[in-house]
Amino acid sequence: MTNETLEARASKYIMSAETAVRSLRTKIEEAQRKKVVNIEALLDAAERYIEDAKYYAAKGDLETALAAASYAEGLIDSLKYLGVIEPEWPQGSEIEKRVFVGGTFELLHPGHIELFRYASSHGKLYVVVARDKTVRRVKGRNPVLDERARLEVVSSVKYVYRAFLGSESDFLESVERVKPDVIVLGPDQMFDEEDLRRSIRERLGYAPKVIRFPEKREFQEGLRGVRDIVRRVCREHCGREKGSATQ
Repeated sequence: MTNETLEARASKYIMSAETAVRSLRTKIEEAQRKKVVNIEALLDAAERYIEDAKYYAAKGDLETALAAASYAEGLIDSLKYLGVIEPEWPQGSEIEKRVFVGGTFELLHPGHIELFRYASSHGKLYVVVARDKTVRRVKGRNPVLDERARLEVVSSVKYVYRAFLGSESDFLESVERVKPDVIVLGPDQMFDEEDLRRSIRERLGYAPKVIRFPEKREFQEGLRGVRDIVRRVCREHCGREKGSATQ
C-alpha cells in the first residue's frame, strides 16, 4: 500500500471515528440512564485513541495511525453490540467496507502478515480463526496452538480490526456474522470463487467480491508456510532436544 493510500485511509478513519463520537455525545444522557456501561469513560478512551491517530498521522507513521483509529472504532462499536446506543457513521465511505479472511493461523508468520496487510487495504479486516475441532476434521491432527492462543495472536495484529472464533460446523455462519463486502481467500484455500459467491447469494441474498491472494512467497529460505516451519523444527531441533535431555 502506498503512503498516499495510507494517508487517505488514515484521514478517513479519523474523520469517521470523530463523527461517531460527536453523534454519541448528543445521546449520552439517554444511554447513561440504562446504566449498562460507563459511556463517558468509554468515549473518553475513544477520543484519546483518535488523538493518538492524529499524532502518528502527523509524524508520518500512517500504519500506527490506522491502528489507533481502528481501536477507537472498536470501542465505539462495542456500544452497539451491547445494545446501549447506536453511533452514526459517515455514509458512503470506503472506510465502511468489511473485509473477511478465514484460516487456521497455527503459527503466525510473515506470510500471514502479508495476507492481513493486503486484505486490510480493502477496508476493515475481520478475521475468523478456525476452531480446534475444525482443524482436526480438515487436517486430521490437532493444531500446533489451540484456538484461544491462535485467536489471541491474530487479534494482536495491527491490520486486524476484529478477530473471532468460527463455527465448528458451518463456515457461512461466520460470513453471515460479518456480512463482508470483500472476501480474501488464501492461495491454498480450497474454495472456488464463483461457487463461494453463489452460496453466499443463496443464503444471504447478496454476493460479495471474492478475490484470491497471490501465491505464497518465500519469507525465509525454504519457508513458505506453517508446514515448512514444522518440518524444519522437527528436522533440525527435535533430535537435538532429545539428545540434550539425556546428557
